Amino acid sequence: MPKSVRRLVALSSQSKLAQYLIALWLLLRDARTPRLPKLVAGLVVLYALSPIDLIPDFIPVLGQLDDLILIPLGVTLVVKLTPDALWADCMARAATHAHKLPKLRWGIALVVGIWLVLLALLAWGVWALVQ
Repeated sequence: MPKSVRRLVALSSQSKLAQYLIALWLLLRDARTPRLPKLVAGLVVLYALSPIDLIPDFIPVLGQLDDLILIPLGVTLVVKLTPDALWADCMARAATHAHKLPKLRWGIALVVGIWLVLLALLAWGVWALVQ
């Protein structure tokens, strides 16, 4: 089994995934993080927080696969883009803070805001077509 596939399988376990998401959160807040990894980490965290999935969960198998594939792929990309020492530091801090999840009220508000803007744009587009 290739190393990248083994890494994705390891990332897919729930407890490990929670630790990786906390590490992403810490990476976002770290001033040493370069812009591109920070952007990708932000997108992964927002997708993980989003109440709306690309493939709805009620669709058998496919609904769960997007969470089991997209989030670990995003985490893998962030790991590859982040300097090794910085990622190791974030993972070590995430392991010590695994019992205490950060309050992500701003993240939830941002996700809801993005979906509301997209819904408003869709409504505006439909309204323009009807007129």
